Amino acid sequence: MTAVEVHAVVDGPAGAPVVLLSGSLGSTLEMWDAQVAALSERFRVVRYDTRGHGRSPVPDGPYDLDDLVDDALALLDRLGVARAHVVGLSLGGATAMRLAARAPARVERLALLCTSARFPAPAAWTERAATVRSQGTASVAGAVVERWFTPAWQAAHPELTEHWRTVIGATAAEGYASCCEALAGTDLVPELGSICAPTLAIAGADDPASPPEHLRTIADGIPGARLVVLPDAAHLAALEQPVAVGALLLAHLDPPGGDPHSRGMQVRRAVLGDAHVDRSIARTTPLTRPFQDWITRYAWGDVWTRPGLDRRSRSMITLALLAGLGHEAELALHVRGAVNNGLSAQEIAEVLLHTSVYAGVPAGNSALAIAAQVLDGLGLTADGGPEGAPEPDEADPRP
Repeated sequence: MTAVEVHAVVDGPAGAPVVLLSGSLGSTLEMWDAQVAALSERFRVVRYDTRGHGRSPVPDGPYDLDDLVDDALALLDRLGVARAHVVGLSLGGATAMRLAARAPARVERLALLCTSARFPAPAAWTERAATVRSQGTASVAGAVVERWFTPAWQAAHPELTEHWRTVIGATAAEGYASCCEALAGTDLVPELGSICAPTLAIAGADDPASPPEHLRTIADGIPGARLVVLPDAAHLAALEQPVAVGALLLAHLDPPGGDPHSRGMQVRRAVLGDAHVDRSIARTTPLTRPFQDWITRYAWGDVWTRPGLDRRSRSMITLALLAGLGHEAELALHVRGAVNNGLSAQEIAEVLLHTSVYAGVPAGNSALAIAAQVLDGLGLTADGGPEGAPEPDEADPRP
């Protein structure tokens, strides 16, 4: 099925890391309202109505989980977002897991709330779909709300409880039923081990729909995932415990040291220059986007920012390896990067001379020719730099 243009609302500063929020079966994007204020101080927050819900289109069913993932990816593409943190609850959590497994380059960090990797009793979901198609979503609204919120919360918030019954009852029957059928066919357990995004799983201690053991299965299956069980919360923990959920999301999505992709982009620009990085980004295609994201996150965001070596040392190692391996285009790029990192022309020449001893004279000869051409274009020579150019001992060696 072709992706549909789902209805979305965007909050937060342009240029900030993006958080995509995907909601529960029967809800609308307003289920995330309580998280928007805190998240949008640090992130570009994108909420959307799942197909068949709220103000999104209602294509004829049946749907499967990949249809919902296609919609989410199309939304990110429409907004020009190459990579995002993805947060999903219930149906949105299943969508988020499948997205992270299918398109890992698009997911920075993952948060999964009150969801399941395999939804039990598939027949119950198809029966609910049949009921909704014949009697409307209002026929199941009361039972759904009983699972969404604890009795104590419902007693303390009667108006909100009634509001969410109304929201469920207003959901298009075809959209709700088709999403039930998508859940009936979902089994993500075999895919959990392939998810590489850092993952936080949040369970409601009193959730009858996706109880804590479902989230434990997810946390055990995704390498490095962490599970938090919230007391006094049923299925819509984001609504019932908004402060606790907001704090958990902020701590997970914005850990000490910052987002590795954003950090990597900063280092990449500092070393290679804005002009080169801007050209690379402008040339990005769907084919090359995963590599661009991967190199930015892992090479620049994880390795180049490690404290064990300063950037000058990393530039010298990089020059030696590129020269020895004969990667001439990359070598020219990193000669410029080495200058940006404070190496003089003389130091670059010494690195390449040293490389020639171990990698061979032909490799060193080619590398020196490339370096001379680049340095000449920068107005530098092996005898020194132009007036005002920083000498090596003036450069800041800190990463």
